[in-house]
Amino acid sequence: MMIGWINKRIKFPFRNKKQQPSPEPFFMADNPKYKNNQIGAYTYGKPYIYRTDSLTQLVIGNYCSIADGVCFIVGGEHRIDWVTTYPFNVLFPEGSNFTGHPASKGNIQIGNDVWIGRDALILSGVSIGDGAVIAARSVVTKSVDPYTIVGGNPAKPIRKRFRQDQIDKLLEIAWWQWPREKIVTALPLLLNNEIDAFIAKYE
Repeated sequence: MMIGWINKRIKFPFRNKKQQPSPEPFFMADNPKYKNNQIGAYTYGKPYIYRTDSLTQLVIGNYCSIADGVCFIVGGEHRIDWVTTYPFNVLFPEGSNFTGHPASKGNIQIGNDVWIGRDALILSGVSIGDGAVIAARSVVTKSVDPYTIVGGNPAKPIRKRFRQDQIDKLLEIAWWQWPREKIVTALPLLLNNEIDAFIAKYE
């Protein structure tokens, strides 16, 4: 009786305790889930990557910010140039000798300092330039110029972030290639809307 009473009244923390999974690394380059992709330094996010082959690449530059729900379609596209888009060669044994489906339009190349908003979808063959911004829930089917904000389905240019002469200088400066120590020193101007002052100091 005493043993039964103890078991009812006392909670033993080591009983039925589930092992807590280790949190995923914050930066993508440190996350084993993305080891088959080329991910730059300090880029963060947990995007979903859909691919059907090991040849097509996803390349992401340094200091990119990728929001929740972002998806990269590196492969797995249906052939719209064939008579049928149906994957007979995958689902029918009789079609197993046919190749070319699923397809890919090529690598996805993301530049540096790119911000991709929540639930955006990036299709294969797309390049996104340095400093670009992809609005939330955009479907990016075409390449995006540097420092350009795009949005919509399909995504279309909304505006440039800065004047073209400023963009040209920023691309020349390429602060994302600096050593960490220099970036830390430059934070007062990096975290600032004085674009010309930053350019004047570091061009």
